[in-house]
Amino acid sequence: MTEAISRVKPAENPLTMETFVNQTLDDIFSACTRCGRCVEVCPTVPFSGLSDAAPKDVISDVLSSLRDDVTMSADADKWISTCNGCGDCIPACPEDINVRQLISMANSKVAKNKDKTPYAFRKMARAIRIMVGMQLIPDDVARLLRPKAVRDADVIFYTGCNPIRTPHVLFNVMTMLDELDVDYEVMGGTSACCGVVHSKWEGDLKTGGRVTERTLHKFGDFKPQKVLNWCPTCQIHLTETLKGYRKVEFSFDHITKFLLEREEELISRFTTPVNMQVAVHTHSGVPEVGAAVMRLLRAVPGLTIVEELQEPAYMCGASGSEKALEMKEHYRAKTVERSKCNDIDALVTLYHACHLQLSSDGRKHGFQTINYTDILVRAMGLEPCPDTVEPYRAIGDWEQMVHEAKPYLEANNIDIDTEELIAVLPEVFTSAEFKGGLCRFAPQA
Repeated sequence: MTEAISRVKPAENPLTMETFVNQTLDDIFSACTRCGRCVEVCPTVPFSGLSDAAPKDVISDVLSSLRDDVTMSADADKWISTCNGCGDCIPACPEDINVRQLISMANSKVAKNKDKTPYAFRKMARAIRIMVGMQLIPDDVARLLRPKAVRDADVIFYTGCNPIRTPHVLFNVMTMLDELDVDYEVMGGTSACCGVVHSKWEGDLKTGGRVTERTLHKFGDFKPQKVLNWCPTCQIHLTETLKGYRKVEFSFDHITKFLLEREEELISRFTTPVNMQVAVHTHSGVPEVGAAVMRLLRAVPGLTIVEELQEPAYMCGASGSEKALEMKEHYRAKTVERSKCNDIDALVTLYHACHLQLSSDGRKHGFQTINYTDILVRAMGLEPCPDTVEPYRAIGDWEQMVHEAKPYLEANNIDIDTEELIAVLPEVFTSAEFKGGLCRFAPQA
């Protein structure tokens, strides 16, 4: 997950995204023996009505439909559409095929012919703008989203798009980078999207390729040594699904890898005990991130990790665990019950989507949630950025939420009718654009 995207310069490799995807799939068609091992080990199968399906038939149907451009069988469609990115299929393949890459590309092809989430990017962009505009004063919005003057910078901190919904975790990362005296600039939001929504969700590989290319060029303009990423969706899309698509002159790493590279220096700043007993929520899909967080938390003075609660998928949310909803609910029930136990003071969350979901679960079931970045900042003797989403959700009344948000929205020049905002907020706060919702934000016929 840490290697640069490619070693072929764009001028030497003018492949379009669609050509790249087709060539990658051709290689997979040639290498795959249709043994079905990827389906056999898939943990979503027992939860998605596929237990009686023949694994060899499922993978064969996926590949045949892609190769011949025909409608996928019901079982094959169910398998790829419920993929939560857990990655169990990757080490299981005897031919060393990255099956998660295959499934991502298969979903792009299916979405092109039958878009189940129309205008997902447009809806997401507006929803993010409203959410961040409700939470932050204009100066803080600018810290995350205002385009920076191009200069040489050692590091780009890449927030991605959806993490902007939970800005406190991003500001916590920036606090740590500041304390480590890192020369960095921040880039992210929908103007610097990785392209996965266009490519995978909408099936628009032409636009997706253009968006990806533009963002990579924006990174390159700063001549960074490293681009440090927060969002696992961006990580998988840019370093796995698109592996070999374009050359970059920087490494693309998750922020936790960078913190481990500076581990000794970081831990030397852990001067303040954080006297808590915690459970830590992790995911199996990008295991190195969870392992890095566990290692860093174990170095925090006063902190006791009672248990790691790992859920399948690469993250929570519509593109992760909710793709296999029945499976998610099964494991989430275990996480909730354990988090309610008296020997745990708080459940520590991993990613932005995880924090949004588990904070809601915690409020409902009576346990505290805290993101791991809060703990690391506290250990440095500093004040974490307050969670600015949870106070809204704790209100429990959409009309009152809009009343509280109005001054922030006006300060950020977001003009939306009060009644419309009241009606749309339940969908905004649940990322409903990835479930076919937020139709108010789509172009009207």
